[in-house]
Amino acid sequence: MDHPVAVITGATSGLGRVAALELARRGYRIGAVVRSRKKAESLRSEVEAVASDIPFDVFHADLGLISQARRAGEEIAARLPRVDVLVNNAGLHAFSQRVTVEGLAEMTAVNYLGPFVLTQALTQLLAASAPARIVNVASEAARQARTIAPAEDLRRTDPYTRRESMALYGRTKLMTIMWTQELARRLDPRQVTVNCCDPGFNATGLGRDLPGSGVLRRLLNVLGVGDPRKGAGIIVRLASDPAFALLSGGYFSVRDALPLECPEPGRDARVQKELWHETVALLAEHGVG
Repeated sequence: MDHPVAVITGATSGLGRVAALELARRGYRIGAVVRSRKKAESLRSEVEAVASDIPFDVFHADLGLISQARRAGEEIAARLPRVDVLVNNAGLHAFSQRVTVEGLAEMTAVNYLGPFVLTQALTQLLAASAPARIVNVASEAARQARTIAPAEDLRRTDPYTRRESMALYGRTKLMTIMWTQELARRLDPRQVTVNCCDPGFNATGLGRDLPGSGVLRRLLNVLGVGDPRKGAGIIVRLASDPAFALLSGGYFSVRDALPLECPEPGRDARVQKELWHETVALLAEHGVG
């Protein structure tokens, strides 16, 4: 059978895992971009349990490294016949600064630069698969970012405290919203739409670096707080609901898919365009065109 194809990052846990299983139930061939081979095989078993006839493809990459994000995009484009949906879901809340071997802040790389590079690598295939969709997972934490200076913030690698980490995490998610809206202006919505969402609070592995996070997550699961099925619901809606077929550049809430505004200071189209150009310049410095 000729299944539509959904490529999902961060698909082995949390929101990504739930979204992958639900899209598989709906008949989508799943392409999972993962770091862990063991977790990928576990997800494969789960997909086969809910949809035994659905093909499942694995692409190994650490999206905190832009070189690997580009390679993953190239491998996906070479292996898959089409991509109908790209879900940029992988995320990280780092409570202290970690700098990658490429000299970039890991949280900025995982949450923004890696998805940007992966999407750029797949844009041509998405357009050829039209109508196609891109879904970027943002966060209400974007409101914590009080300022945005693209050239400086993209390159910032100075140390920070656990308390300061929320605003910096929020800034990476603000960048996600800004990039979504600028990308929407650059794509023909009749071919490819791009939207982002706030999935609400979810008890996932996002804050896995926080001491005691595993215990807290298990407690929240027992209490039924932060169920990732709710957050995954808005991702699946943006990926598959006909109501969003021609909408592009939107930011939607987990609460009934209500439209949200991009938080200030990233709302103006001029600063969104500036972020785009500074991102392209930074990537060019690292040999990614």
